[in-house]
Amino acid sequence: MPRRDLPPPPPPAHLRAWMDERAVRADRARFLRELGRRALGVGQLLLLWAVSAVFALGWSFVGMALMAFEQGDAGSKVLGLVFAVLGAGVLVPAGIWFAWGARRYRAVRQLQCAWAEADRDPAADGLLRAPWLSLAWLLASLGPAALGLWLTFGVAVSARPGSDTYSEVAYYMGLGMILWITGLLGLGKAGAHYRWALRLGRTPTAR
Repeated sequence: MPRRDLPPPPPPAHLRAWMDERAVRADRARFLRELGRRALGVGQLLLLWAVSAVFALGWSFVGMALMAFEQGDAGSKVLGLVFAVLGAGVLVPAGIWFAWGARRYRAVRQLQCAWAEADRDPAADGLLRAPWLSLAWLLASLGPAALGLWLTFGVAVSARPGSDTYSEVAYYMGLGMILWITGLLGLGKAGAHYRWALRLGRTPTAR
């Protein structure tokens, strides 16, 4: 995945006092728009779902490995080992990708807060708060969270000895957990943006 540099942090207050106020506010508005796009843009939502899909693919290989091991014969064990290796080959890069994205998002949030506190521009801040972003992420994340919660606990409650194997229950519960966590991450981002927007509206004038 190509990496693009993030906007720079705001200059210190004692330097901003010597800079052109219009230029500082123009930079602030431009950087906050860019940071908002990187934090909660449509591409970020699709990226979250893509990472979730990769985790689901990796867990599917693990689930097939568990089912093969549960059969007990030598051929199934060999097949289960192949599926386990495939699952690890998908899940490990997905975990690294997720960790990189989490660090990137944390850096974006820190820059957002720093630029919001650098100055105040009521005319621009009304658009920068973008409350519809929080609502869009909220609505888009409720479905996966609810479906994952239902799948995780519904499979565990409805499982019956003799008709459902342990590997099948573990597989479906794992898929439910992936959906649940995906939804919770989206809801957390929506809440974080809403709190940031409230802070942006209350940011005191720096000068």
